[in-house]
Amino acid sequence: MNKYGRQEANQRRNVNLVLLVVVACALGFIGGRISMMAQYPVLKEAAFRNLSYAYTEIMDNYLNGATSKALVEGATEGMVASLDDPYSVYLSGDKGEQYVQSYEDTFVGIGVEIREQDGEFIIENTIKDAPAEKAGLKSGDVFLSVDGKTAKGITLADLKQLVQGKEGSTAKLMIRRQGMNEPLEVPVTRGAVPVHTVTFEMKEGQIGEISITRFAEKTGDEFKEAVTKLQQLGMKSLLIDLRGNPGGLLTPTVEIANLFVPKGETILQVVYKDEKQVITHKSEQKTPWKLPLAILVDDHTASSAEVLTAALKTTANASVIGQKTFGKGIVQNFRQLKGGSVLKLTEAQWRSPDGQWIHKKGIEPTIAVEAPSYTLLPRLPAGLLIKEGDYGDKVQTVQTMLSTLGYSAGAGNGIFDEGTAAAVKKFQRDEALPDNGAVNDRTAYRITARLMEKYKKEDPQLRAALKALQAEGK
Repeated sequence: MNKYGRQEANQRRNVNLVLLVVVACALGFIGGRISMMAQYPVLKEAAFRNLSYAYTEIMDNYLNGATSKALVEGATEGMVASLDDPYSVYLSGDKGEQYVQSYEDTFVGIGVEIREQDGEFIIENTIKDAPAEKAGLKSGDVFLSVDGKTAKGITLADLKQLVQGKEGSTAKLMIRRQGMNEPLEVPVTRGAVPVHTVTFEMKEGQIGEISITRFAEKTGDEFKEAVTKLQQLGMKSLLIDLRGNPGGLLTPTVEIANLFVPKGETILQVVYKDEKQVITHKSEQKTPWKLPLAILVDDHTASSAEVLTAALKTTANASVIGQKTFGKGIVQNFRQLKGGSVLKLTEAQWRSPDGQWIHKKGIEPTIAVEAPSYTLLPRLPAGLLIKEGDYGDKVQTVQTMLSTLGYSAGAGNGIFDEGTAAAVKKFQRDEALPDNGAVNDRTAYRITARLMEKYKKEDPQLRAALKALQAEGK
């Protein structure tokens, strides 16, 4: 073979090699695409091509520019929103982190409850054992600045953003304290703030009362500790207050039910899509419960709180006092994704021990007691300022509140007339407030506080529950 023949042969081999590589790449591409199609069925959907087209067009041509992350997050939010299910949501980034933290037993912060009043931010309460309490902050302290940034002219959300920070970092707070002439600087080291969901107290007649605000990671442990302490104090019957409890995690709910539901009895069934999977939670009770038991509920008692109510009503002979519950008989699972985002998705329904599905039906109380009508009044918003000559729903709400407290506020027709102004002035004088006859944040706060005190004294639902337990204990 001459040199030209060898060159030709080499060229043919090179061409064949190139063709082989091209074919291999093509096969790899096709194989990869088939694998992708199998792994992600959405790629087969014609609608996905529209999504891909829209994404490309926006990224290439949108006048103001866009980021890939924002587009993908928006598309995901829209996808979940299209389910038309108020309980299924996609929470991106920080919102997802906050959602997860809401169920944990601690969060990082300083630990204060803040209210807005007449353009100022006032500490309502400090959380026990939190950094703010340890640093000496007190109820009534007014925020002036955080780390040199003024608290004047900002929103409550802005203030919270200033106060938040990494664990171990220091927030330098400038506050105004009643009785002090000069502002006070208080450095607070941000740290773990305990989240408590259970409170308890002993009522007259040795009736233990335990209130659960929601079901979080440590709620079961908190509840057991409360029961133990009440038993040590000589508890003769137990009242569980679930009013206003929106639900939460299922695990602590089952833990609490285990204390009361007889061993081996069903607490609830969780039924997944098309009944392909049914999980039955049965009681693992260690010691039989022998004391009289009652539960307080209202129309805001929902989800996991209804799980506990249904289980104890059906299997533990508990009396249920109050109003028909909300009626949320579905279960959401949430998964935290990369970057902190959370996908919360309705995946199952739950059924009571007797097989009932209470969704959109609620649980009927054994003793029906309505809450006072004034508890249904809307909250007065921050930044409120209404005076004589004004009219509307907020005026009517104030008139109803004042009338409930024993102040004659005129016709109660939503018109701020002379009679309403006179009632406001009398209330302000009784509360040692400036008696200008106008309702601002300070006056509105005091009206609301007095209504809350009135409700705590009256509370017909609590009275009925205590009466029922006293009768049962005789």
